Amino acid sequence: MLKLYYAQNTCSLASHIALEDAGAEFSIHRLNIAANEHHALAYLAINPKARVPTLVTPSGILTETPAMLAYIAQTFPQAELAPLNDPYAFAKIQEFNSYLASTLHVAHAHRMRGNRWADDENAILAMKKKVPETVSACFAYIESEFLPGQFAVGDSYSIADPYLFTLATWMEGDGVDPSRFPKVYAHREMMRARPTVQKALHDQFAD
Repeated sequence: MLKLYYAQNTCSLASHIALEDAGAEFSIHRLNIAANEHHALAYLAINPKARVPTLVTPSGILTETPAMLAYIAQTFPQAELAPLNDPYAFAKIQEFNSYLASTLHVAHAHRMRGNRWADDENAILAMKKKVPETVSACFAYIESEFLPGQFAVGDSYSIADPYLFTLATWMEGDGVDPSRFPKVYAHREMMRARPTVQKALHDQFAD
């Protein structure tokens, strides 16, 4: 059985939704970041990065959301979560997910994790103040270059959709007005109505 380590209000949600979409058999294990559980020795033995998510598979341990999403799509091909027979189309999804991970998520992280990049309090404050601008620029790019229709990339639902949904749920917290990006907002609301998304959200926040 697969095992997903996650924390609430993190990008872990994307992989959780994809596992639900795939019909996978898996268990979830919540880490309390505020209580520093991600630095516990038992967890560090699983993921030395001390971050979430982590996916424990029969073949070994995976970290980094794009890798985990690709693994889920390839392990459960019957779910059709990626165009596995079309190298270019699959690469376009990987391109999109890589952008979310390396650019949008990093821009978001400057709001609460500036100490990853600087020690000076003024520098950290400056990074935090910049977040609405930098995150908005990312969503403007997505609004312009992706979302050709109902889905994030191409004509079909894919592993790009739960990832975009997850990061789009942070817009208001990042000081971004969702109404500026109608395609992103419509996608977010479409995703929120999906049963697999509702189940993942319920399970992540269940007592």
